[in-house]
Amino acid sequence: MALTTVKAKTFLKENVLVEAEARSHKVIIDEPAELGGTDKGMNPVELLLSALGACQAIVARTYAKKFEIDLQNFWVEVEGDLDIDGFLGKSDVRPGFQTIRYTFHIETTAPQEKVEAYKEYIEAHCPVGDTIANTVNLVSVESQ
Repeated sequence: MALTTVKAKTFLKENVLVEAEARSHKVIIDEPAELGGTDKGMNPVELLLSALGACQAIVARTYAKKFEIDLQNFWVEVEGDLDIDGFLGKSDVRPGFQTIRYTFHIETTAPQEKVEAYKEYIEAHCPVGDTIANTVNLVSVESQ
């Protein structure tokens, strides 16, 4: 398959509330009150963690039959550690996550060895996980 370009736009609204748009879908992103927001939506780092878990869940659903996994239930718990002082400019620590941890919860009657191979496949084929785990070219393009 050919390279596919995925696009999104973000629009800064009042305060730090942001409306994100991709295709015909919109998401509201905001910060909690202690970070200057009105708490009307997840903040960007929560959205990133959610995107990782959602991507892993989609890969799980897409490939369950291939691994002969009777997927009765699946969810992902995701958490990450970041030093907020990096974002606030109070310290020279990086503003992003230092560590992200996730736990797959898989309810199935499949044998454990199949479940382990399935989990490895999910980890290896999740585009969001791959993007987080590996360096990506982040390029600013001049506005028009």
